Amino acid sequence: MGSVLSISLSCDAIVSRCWDSVFERESYVRKLQENLQALSTSLQELKSLKNDVQREVELAERQPRLRRLELVNNWILSVEALETEMNEVIESHSTQEIEKLCCGGYCPKNYRSSYKYGKKVARKLVEVEALKRKGVFEEVAAESLPTTLVDVRPSEPTVGMESIFNLVWRHTEDEQVGMIGLYGMGGVGKTTLLTQIHNNFNRARNDFNLVIWIVVSKGHKIEVIQDKIGEKIGLFSGVWKRKEQHEKAEDIFRILNTKKFVLLMDDLWEPVELTKVGVPIPDSRNKFKIVFTTRSEEVCGHMDAQKKIKVGCLTWDKAWNLFQEKVGNETLLLHPDIPEHAEIVAKECGGLPLALITVGRVMACKKTPQEWKHAVQVLRRLASGFSGMGDKVFPLLKFSYDNLPSQKVRSCFLYCALFPEDFVILKDDLVYFWMCEDILDEYGNVEEAKNESYHIIGTLLASCLLEDEGDSVKMHDVIRDMALWLACDLGKEGESILVDTGAYHAPNVAKWKNMKRVSLMGSGIKSLDETPRSPNLLTLFLRGTFLERIVNDFFDFMPTLQVLDLSQNVFITQLPTRVANLVSLQHLNLSYTCIKWLPVELAACARLKYLNLEHTLLLDYVPPNILSNFPLLKVLRILDCGSSNRVFFYNEKTMIDELQGLKHLDVLSLTVGDTSCFRNLDSHHILVTCTLTLCLNGEDYVNPSSYFDLSDVAMANMKYLDTLQIKHMVDVYSTWITRLENPDCFLGLQFIVVVNCTNLKNLEWLVFAPNLIRLHVYRCCKMTRILGLNTTETTPFAKLTVLCLSRLPHLWRICENPLPVPFLKKILIYGCPVLTRLPLNSSSAQTSNLIIEGEEKWWNSLEWEDQEAQNAFLPYFRPVSEEGLP
Repeated sequence: MGSVLSISLSCDAIVSRCWDSVFERESYVRKLQENLQALSTSLQELKSLKNDVQREVELAERQPRLRRLELVNNWILSVEALETEMNEVIESHSTQEIEKLCCGGYCPKNYRSSYKYGKKVARKLVEVEALKRKGVFEEVAAESLPTTLVDVRPSEPTVGMESIFNLVWRHTEDEQVGMIGLYGMGGVGKTTLLTQIHNNFNRARNDFNLVIWIVVSKGHKIEVIQDKIGEKIGLFSGVWKRKEQHEKAEDIFRILNTKKFVLLMDDLWEPVELTKVGVPIPDSRNKFKIVFTTRSEEVCGHMDAQKKIKVGCLTWDKAWNLFQEKVGNETLLLHPDIPEHAEIVAKECGGLPLALITVGRVMACKKTPQEWKHAVQVLRRLASGFSGMGDKVFPLLKFSYDNLPSQKVRSCFLYCALFPEDFVILKDDLVYFWMCEDILDEYGNVEEAKNESYHIIGTLLASCLLEDEGDSVKMHDVIRDMALWLACDLGKEGESILVDTGAYHAPNVAKWKNMKRVSLMGSGIKSLDETPRSPNLLTLFLRGTFLERIVNDFFDFMPTLQVLDLSQNVFITQLPTRVANLVSLQHLNLSYTCIKWLPVELAACARLKYLNLEHTLLLDYVPPNILSNFPLLKVLRILDCGSSNRVFFYNEKTMIDELQGLKHLDVLSLTVGDTSCFRNLDSHHILVTCTLTLCLNGEDYVNPSSYFDLSDVAMANMKYLDTLQIKHMVDVYSTWITRLENPDCFLGLQFIVVVNCTNLKNLEWLVFAPNLIRLHVYRCCKMTRILGLNTTETTPFAKLTVLCLSRLPHLWRICENPLPVPFLKKILIYGCPVLTRLPLNSSSAQTSNLIIEGEEKWWNSLEWEDQEAQNAFLPYFRPVSEEGLP
């Protein structure tokens, strides 16, 4: 019974299922036309829904950092794929399949074909309806955020830059500092340092939520910077990139202004206009940070950097460590002589990391002392010939040269390469060199030329192509090598400059032919016995050599020579008479030589603008009226000229009349020895107004009637006096200043030297010299104090940088009250046993560069205002011995 029932039920189920299947198959055919109409309508509705969603997505993506959801994007892609498929299904087959139907669709002409097509239509209708239901979204886009705060950048480890890294990092943590500029010469490691700062945001604890790194580079465009920043903050859709600059700026600002961000910009050559980019300006309220690198201190200023940090070359210890690391101990220990030569090679790199790394890697495979000796020779003779220097180091440094604002500035830079390595170049010397070689623009007077020259020097300093040394500059060794490489046409044939400061023999005359500038400064050359032909020569430096003899016709074929420097040649006693052939000469420097007379033929050099005869102590003959042959003379230096200081004043009236005839004279330095000469100067206004350096020297005058009365009107009228020397004036008293009706002559004084004035008890008149920079006082046996007891409205010594007091046995005070001395760099006290107090207190210690030199016994006996003051100045003290003191 059970079995019969079971079989019966199974058959019924089978029959039912078969009927359902038949019915379903029939419905595919019977409802084909109806389903096609429904599919077409539903598909059109799906298309409209897709278009609506797409418009909503595009509208959302116009907002900063919003990006379409992946779910939405996949839905749109599914709809688009279905659309393509349905176009084929409906348009290609629907008409012919409908035509196959008859009897209301119950008797199709081709049942199998109609069934298959009807089934596809029915299923696609279900699929379309499902997509329609899924196409309803609460949101179509969401904010896109970086997956990590910092994408760590690859970087080599910094060697010797730990202290500057720590300094920069402290500033990033200081809420009062928003903008930090790192500047320095090329190859010094600025990018490496910035990379370390960038990566440290990933390691160190901080509350920044966005760190952006971009490389700006030379000739940047605002739109390019915007795109780089936009990519970092999620603004990288095609729609955003097509926006206008101001629209991008608004979007960037809207995002960054809501984030605590750090923006790191590498390699700035010009200032970046942050507001045009859309970057909010950092301040103490928003706590944003911007750190950038540049080769120009000027860029730091234009960017309003609150902290300008110079990235300098490495100290010797750190440079040596880096060099050893690149060479490797295996090479250094191959031979006992290699380390000695390796140190010399490393020193030739001047602490520049790029040079140390490049040269170190080259030398890593040099295994014999001879190879290391050769490296020293090449680096010293022609560094561009050393592997890696001419093709890696110099081209990188050349970018700074190329970025200089004009060819004139570039010419001035190359001129500095004429001086020996590590040479300290006086800024004023450069003024006169450039002036007389006609590098500068036309100028009305020396002051205008000086202003332009100092502007150029400032540009070179700001570009880190020169190093500031106060009133002087220096050129880094590698920068100098690069400059010589440039001057020699990038190491190719066609050089126009010859610099051989280590020569012991004169260069072959054939080498002079195409030269425009030749420098043999500091060389060991003893004689110039041949006659070079140099039709294009403009400058010839022979300063500080061992020259004893110059052949008389040496200057015969130098028709264009404009600058001749023979100074500091103590073995030269006469000037060749054929100097008359230098018809273009504008600059002649014979200072610190032992010449005994000036040849009368010198009068032929009628274009002279600069003549320096200072400290020619053996000069005892100057041809009468020689100066009248130089009508263009602008600078005449005859300080301490001649054995008796009277070589030019053999006939005072004639000489002063001769000086008066120099209508273009702007700068005059001279030594006078008595009152009559001094008074004669006063009668010629032009001489009084152009005198910048004056030495009053009574050493050669023993007649009491010849002493100086410094209240003479001539002194009062010298308003442009910047250097005053008072030497061996026995009868000068401290009260002379009170007789001056107008002490304006002291307003411009910057340098004062007082030597062996036995009756001077103080220098109270210094209160009338507010611009004093250097003060030297030696061997004044009655001097008890420098400044008097009276106070003035102005603070004395406000600009003082150097104070030297030596052999003043009764000096007990410099002044009564502590002085701020904000610019003070050096104090030297020697032989002042009763000076027990310096005019300094704890508030005076404002400079980290101060050096105080003196006897240790004297230093230990000093009295201080309090312990704090003593502790503040203790690190500045350096003990000094008597040797070398005046």
